[in-house]
Amino acid sequence: MDALDRVVKPKTKRAKRFLEKREPKLNENTKNAMLIKGGNANLTVTEVLKDIYAVKKPFAVLYKRKNITRPFEDQTSLEFFSKKSDCSLFLFGSHNKKRPNNLIIGRMFDYHVLDMIELGVEKFVSLKDIKNSKCPEGTKPMLIFAGDMFDVNEEYRRLKSLLIDFFRGPTVPSIRLAGLEYVLHFTAVDGKIYMRSYKVLLKKSGCKIPRIELEEMGPSLDLVMRRTHLASDDLYKLSLKQPKALKPKKKKNISHDVFGTTYGRIHMQKQDLSKLQTRKVKGLKKRPAEKSAEDGGATPKKSKSA
Repeated sequence: MDALDRVVKPKTKRAKRFLEKREPKLNENTKNAMLIKGGNANLTVTEVLKDIYAVKKPFAVLYKRKNITRPFEDQTSLEFFSKKSDCSLFLFGSHNKKRPNNLIIGRMFDYHVLDMIELGVEKFVSLKDIKNSKCPEGTKPMLIFAGDMFDVNEEYRRLKSLLIDFFRGPTVPSIRLAGLEYVLHFTAVDGKIYMRSYKVLLKKSGCKIPRIELEEMGPSLDLVMRRTHLASDDLYKLSLKQPKALKPKKKKNISHDVFGTTYGRIHMQKQDLSKLQTRKVKGLKKRPAEKSAEDGGATPKKSKSA
């Protein structure tokens, strides 16, 4: 039995709260990422992991010790770390003669590896090398993808989905204009992926809409795709399945026209309109002659009492 599977019933309130956080929820938590160094990681790979950790904080865990593992051959260590740190995303960095400056980005489903894509770093510019002001920690980035390969090729399409999962951050109910200050741009062209990050500068334009300028902030990466490990179509559909409680309930007797107008149909029982209570107005009040005519004849007048 796995060491992490031995807890059956919590003995303290702290352990109970800890287990409740990891229970399945209708609205899942923000996905955390773990960044792991391989046993032969060089300085370039270490700096890449540190910079991406700085971008991803506070939804990331950086492992500083080296871990001798090969994700494409054995995935048990990654699954163990995922269960231990409650992370569903990972970035593994390694370096060797055959695959220099290697990064493996992937995600988990039920603490098992779902997708993995291996990327090679051909050029890297660190956050420290660009002397500009940086965005504060926890800033939600705007993601831009350019290139037909992200829509045509299945591997690039899955890589796009992986990058969105990795960098999207928390789900927010509303957006503030001043909070849009960080852009991550991915371009796929000629078999390479160019990752650039910019800081958004809102400047005066003489009207309500500000003038927008982009200032390169770092990190900057030139990547090339190497090996891939993609989930089957059935498993991928299972990972996208939503619980029934989140699905919108279908409303009966409601239709929409081409202009978006909503029409509703109401079913009512047959009513007797003769018994319908109307507003009492003096002008509509019946006279005594009309009442007698309805009764079938004139009624004799009452004699005045002496």
